[in-house]
Amino acid sequence: MRAGTRHLPLIFSCLELAQAFFKVPCSNPLVVERADPVVQPGIPASHVHTIMGGSGFGFTMDYNQTQESQCSSCSATADKSNYWIPSLYYQAENGSFTPVPQNGGALIYYLQRPDPNNDTVLAPPKDLRMVAGNPMDRKFKDTLEAEARSYACLDYEGPAKPETNGFPNYNCPNGLRTQVFFPSCWDGTNYDSADHKSHMAYPNQTYNAGPCPESHPVKIVSIFIEVIWQTEDFADSWYGGSQPFVWSNGDKTGYGLHGDFINGWNVPVLQEAIDTCDDSGGDITKCAALTLYDNAVTEGCLLEPSIEEEVGGWLEALPGCNPVQPGPDDAKATKNCSAPTEIGKPQHYYTDMTESLGWAWIGCARDNANGERVLSESSSSGDDMTVQKCIQTCEADGYTYAGLEYARECFCGNSIEAEKMPSVAPMGKCLHPCSGDSSQNCGGAAYIGLYQACGSSCENLQYPAVPY
Repeated sequence: MRAGTRHLPLIFSCLELAQAFFKVPCSNPLVVERADPVVQPGIPASHVHTIMGGSGFGFTMDYNQTQESQCSSCSATADKSNYWIPSLYYQAENGSFTPVPQNGGALIYYLQRPDPNNDTVLAPPKDLRMVAGNPMDRKFKDTLEAEARSYACLDYEGPAKPETNGFPNYNCPNGLRTQVFFPSCWDGTNYDSADHKSHMAYPNQTYNAGPCPESHPVKIVSIFIEVIWQTEDFADSWYGGSQPFVWSNGDKTGYGLHGDFINGWNVPVLQEAIDTCDDSGGDITKCAALTLYDNAVTEGCLLEPSIEEEVGGWLEALPGCNPVQPGPDDAKATKNCSAPTEIGKPQHYYTDMTESLGWAWIGCARDNANGERVLSESSSSGDDMTVQKCIQTCEADGYTYAGLEYARECFCGNSIEAEKMPSVAPMGKCLHPCSGDSSQNCGGAAYIGLYQACGSSCENLQYPAVPY
């Protein structure tokens, strides 16, 4: 059972399920890297984050930059916000680390929870940003902020297990769901604060409902992030007496889970959705105020990382200066490790063929394996396929377009119909390693990575390609 079959978090069980809400699905991360424009703007962040949302995301940003997004990994076209949490890693018995895959990207809940003393629930103002949680926590601190971070061990065949505030110390057959509930009471004046928290507060009685404190009287829509991690992939790799997962900030306890939000919504549209979307199941397709991206857009909306370091594969240490600190004392910031400290040029997912062959990358497009293909004039395949080989084959046969698909297939042609051109750059879903060179990408399953002959004046397609 995967995305689309997720159950409501157990936090809903003690609340009125009749209260309306809507869920914004995010197909996949926009980018995974050490970036945090709220807490550490303009520099590589201290630890890796899994970032969802609009392609306007950057190391420094404001509301205007969110509006430059040309696509989003999340479904609502009016939502150019960004959401992020730390990335999850598995730590092997030898001390090495590897990322835990996500089940999709995330679900973002927008919950219409009024203050009992005030029925008005507002959309957050356009410049609002906030943080929930503390990456340095290594024990449960019995606060509303601590209660607002939780875990659900998913087992669709067995009995339900209670939610926990730290990592559960048992295998979860259908994955581990991590949950961050943001504060929903605003001071009405400040869009940010020095600690990125003080301008916001949780309701007085519980973190997810109840009256706002007098210091923060403005009730905004409650925002809740849910991410499912495929921890079951490591079910046979546990060792010792404790669970083997660690957040990218060096946290094995789970109490250092945290989330960040930068508002990029079209505020009037979000307000209309808050006022009118009344589906008790949270189905965003039943929210008439919102229009949605096609799945090909959200699945293909990626940003190229700009820090030259590995965050995937097997790693000797967590990226950044993040030794595992198990607590229970708060973690301490560490420095003077060998982690990169500079933001560089974007690292392309495609192979640059402009100088060597005079062919430019023009993007990733959907293809129809059972109908009329994007390129249909010539094709070849082989276990030795590379980007160079495909381009050289097409060029030798007199074609001006080359496309790669399914890791080992090459297609050639002299034209592409306008409606079949790529709609999302730089890669979309063209991330299958080439059969002849795993360091290159050769398209995907029913997605074709396209190059065009450009001679001596070559420029690869710049991301993003098409405004939505």
